[in-house]
Amino acid sequence: MNFLIIGLGNIGKEYEDTRHNIGFMVADQLVKEAGATWSLLKHAYYSEFKQRGHNVYVIKPTTYMNLSGKAVNYWMQQLKVPIENIMVIVDDLAIPFGSLRIKPKGSAAGHNGLRSIEATCGGQQYPRLRFGIGDNYPKGRQVDFVLGPFDKEEQKDLPGLIDHSVKMIQSFINIGIELTMTNLNTK
Repeated sequence: MNFLIIGLGNIGKEYEDTRHNIGFMVADQLVKEAGATWSLLKHAYYSEFKQRGHNVYVIKPTTYMNLSGKAVNYWMQQLKVPIENIMVIVDDLAIPFGSLRIKPKGSAAGHNGLRSIEATCGGQQYPRLRFGIGDNYPKGRQVDFVLGPFDKEEQKDLPGLIDHSVKMIQSFINIGIELTMTNLNTK
């Protein structure tokens, strides 16, 4: 069985350690733990490895967040991965920092990367790992918050949260979404 894991983010040094790039950070850790490497291919940084007999493909779109769907659709078609076997890793303002939730489907909730995937891949019926970044910003400063770095307190917890996210993705591949949600979603 084939799985496609998509870490959402923006390419470029200026975005490297920002909240909006948590999808890239989790994807990097997943690939590192698998002992795999990245290649720059069409629309994405690409990696692949085997896990318990499954082919796992990982991409970090190079299309920038607002056009993520272009890369996701291209790689889904290329690799012939059914939509239920993809996992999109995304930052989420609607849940507090420290919360990690896998869901089998859902709305874009104003997230431009998810909105692009919905438009290009035909709807909201795809699994996603929502990495809570909270909404601790002054009115009108959402963009600065999302494109800003994690604060000092958050940075202390980040490695553990990234590791837990990787464990969630590995579980999704090994035992499926329902058991992973029950066993590993955090509050």
